[in-house]
Amino acid sequence: MNIVESHYRVVAALVIREMSTRFGSKPGGYAWAVLDPVAHITFMSFIFMGIARTPPLGTSFILFFATGYLGYQFYQSAAGYITGAVASNRALLAYPNVAPIDTVIARHILQLGTNVVVSFAVLLPILAALNHPAQINWGPLVESVLAGSMLALGIAFANVVWFQKYPLYEKVFGILSRPLFMLSAVFYLPDSLPSQMRDIILINPVAHVIMSFRKGFYPEYRAIGYDPFYLFVCASIALFLGLIVFTSSRKVLRGR
Repeated sequence: MNIVESHYRVVAALVIREMSTRFGSKPGGYAWAVLDPVAHITFMSFIFMGIARTPPLGTSFILFFATGYLGYQFYQSAAGYITGAVASNRALLAYPNVAPIDTVIARHILQLGTNVVVSFAVLLPILAALNHPAQINWGPLVESVLAGSMLALGIAFANVVWFQKYPLYEKVFGILSRPLFMLSAVFYLPDSLPSQMRDIILINPVAHVIMSFRKGFYPEYRAIGYDPFYLFVCASIALFLGLIVFTSSRKVLRGR
């Protein structure tokens, strides 16, 4: 058995293990993966329905907030979940066939699959309830999912190492990440902001991830300022630098 096949089997086994650990053997674990975003989307919808008569796009508040929240999760939930991959599987690293990168890839695959399934489970009923059939553009959706996942994986690769080496950095990163939800255009459109404020918001690549996700559901959305080149450059740089940090820290990852 060659090295590639060995890593493939290890990753597959880790994905199954992570599924069992995260969701358990009861249906409630899987149901919560859907109920959690539904609760957030419903809460935001009721709040803003009391403030505004119509959403910034279309006629459905729930669809608008669903596209923002779910697009955001392709980065945020993945980055957070993947970061704990090595620490949670530390005992398995004693086996020579299990490499630290296997644990990261396994969590990345599981979280990406989870986000895709949850998005379908949440969005399909919303789209079915609309008065007019939705025109889905798969191109921007694929761009959003791919870029958001690449960005999350790159950040996680670096944080797996830096969280372990610098406990203070973990706390600082957590503090700095809290405003990200507000700065990523989850519940508003950067287009509606003054040009100077919009330019500041669009420095954040996650805002571009959400804009691209929304373009998939709103053909009329102009997405002023959306730059796929900038988004993929940021995601590629994050992934490249994250891999360098990760692969150059073998002793730290194995706790030696």
